[in-house]
Amino acid sequence: MIPQSFIQGLLARVDIVDVIERYLPLKKSGANYFARCPFHGEKSASFSVSPSKQFYHCFGCGAHGTAIGFLMAYSGLSFSEAVHELARDAGVQVPNDGRTPRPQNDNYERLIEITATAAKFYREALGQSPEAAGYLQQRGLSGEIAARFGIGFAPDGSPLQRIFQDYQNKLLATAGMVIDSEQGRRYDRFRHRIMFPIHDRRGRIIAFGGRVLDRGEPKYLNSPETPLFEKGRELYGLFLAQKAIREAGFAIVVEGYMDVVALAQFGVENAVATLGTATTPHHIQTLLRQTDRIVFCFDGDAAGRGAAWRALENALETLRDDITLSFMFLPPEHDPDTFIREKGAEAMHEAAAHATPLARFLLDNLRQNCDTADAEGRARLVHEAKPLIARIPAAASILRLQLLKAIASMSHLTQAETERAFGIAPASERPRAAANSGASRIPVRKPPPSTVSTLLRLVLQHLALAARLPIGLIPDDTAEGRALIAIVDLIDLGEPVTGLGALVERFRDTPHGDILAQAGAGLIDTEFDPAVIETLFEDGLRKLSADAVSQEISNLMEQARANTLPSTGRQRLNNLLREKSTLATFTRPSDP
Repeated sequence: MIPQSFIQGLLARVDIVDVIERYLPLKKSGANYFARCPFHGEKSASFSVSPSKQFYHCFGCGAHGTAIGFLMAYSGLSFSEAVHELARDAGVQVPNDGRTPRPQNDNYERLIEITATAAKFYREALGQSPEAAGYLQQRGLSGEIAARFGIGFAPDGSPLQRIFQDYQNKLLATAGMVIDSEQGRRYDRFRHRIMFPIHDRRGRIIAFGGRVLDRGEPKYLNSPETPLFEKGRELYGLFLAQKAIREAGFAIVVEGYMDVVALAQFGVENAVATLGTATTPHHIQTLLRQTDRIVFCFDGDAAGRGAAWRALENALETLRDDITLSFMFLPPEHDPDTFIREKGAEAMHEAAAHATPLARFLLDNLRQNCDTADAEGRARLVHEAKPLIARIPAAASILRLQLLKAIASMSHLTQAETERAFGIAPASERPRAAANSGASRIPVRKPPPSTVSTLLRLVLQHLALAARLPIGLIPDDTAEGRALIAIVDLIDLGEPVTGLGALVERFRDTPHGDILAQAGAGLIDTEFDPAVIETLFEDGLRKLSADAVSQEISNLMEQARANTLPSTGRQRLNNLLREKSTLATFTRPSDP
């Protein structure tokens, strides 16, 4: 566990603007910096970074957080990985309190060194192998593109013995570079193969894919699962494609290393590939941090369409109404490599622009698998559609509704009948407030913020105010009130907190984390005028006092009606009534 004191000190040491500017081009406007949001597709700059609050907020998609949160969201790092990266850049060592092991074991960096050393050797070996170089030339790859992707060659035999002095070191096996036979013999995992290094989101080499040069099997061999590498979470080429994906506005997902490399050579640089697995929900979520449009590219044969259907099934739970997932099918005689070489980049972009949207692909497959000319076929269609529709989340409620309507039409049912078949209460049977009344068309005025909500935002803007809050007056019946109490407790304990960003990180993974982050994001948009902060704070204190007095009066009056109020209670009631009158005199009236 990383000590909180270190995290607070680290956040005081780094500047969120410097951190984010390594990944996004920021432009200053007023007190803040702006960029196009990296977490959703947009054309205007709605991503705001506040240097004074050390906090970012997107007015388009609502993403917000600290420097640590940005690294987690943008680079897919865990909390502790993000802290370690910030610490490394700041030139400080992350301590450990000894209660739990470090999130990255002590060998993690050594494993990275091993894969980097192997990759360097493979690159050098490529230049010394006419056979391997000739193969790449035969496939039409230029030396420039091979160098860009770090492509190399693993000679036959076990040449890593010459590279690693301690060839028997267990870390070589842990990194997936060697195999130990049952007879106790150790040999290189990759032999006589073209080597494609696999990078993580930070550009570090974490694994390899090897393409055999002859007719041996398997044709492609990936690194095994290691502490560095989990194939269901990584995408080949993503590190190099991130900028191109954001510029193009969409990502292309293909199935092979050579497809990614060939597309990049011909100018289509926004492509990535899965690593011998079907596209997983994690793959999709990773790409959705870069863009709101993903195009899956498959061969047009039966195998390609089968792979596309598996990708669709894995994508259902990630759907949102503000994203687009589409499926591009190449002619049966082509894969992405051969298609772009014959047709060119413009044809690839044209095919991507006319890719089949997920909803249409889903409906077309249901229609093809079920003969809707008879009742049995229509019943089967509804039966097969039900589990698919059930997996679509509330974030894609509009898309789900459109699919329901289409399935109802295809099955000759009404929408209400289809919804009942799916176990969904039809809209006509759901309770409605003020149904068909004229009042329902009258716009509802947004209620003013509560006293506690206002005080919370004031404290987040000026943390010193927390020391002046009487904790006994803060009601704990709302999330804002409980968060405010937690802040006052923190300040009373003397814990150092340097600002909004540090405070939000202090309460990460607590019941108060979300409410504090949301309130902080609101302050990026509308701060309080410094000239009225003191007045608003004093008004809030008086209102809390008045509310507390009113509540106690109510309790005492209840006892008086029940004839259970002692004489001391009567005196207390009289005093409170006088105090309430005094408070009313000094409390400014609310806006009508």
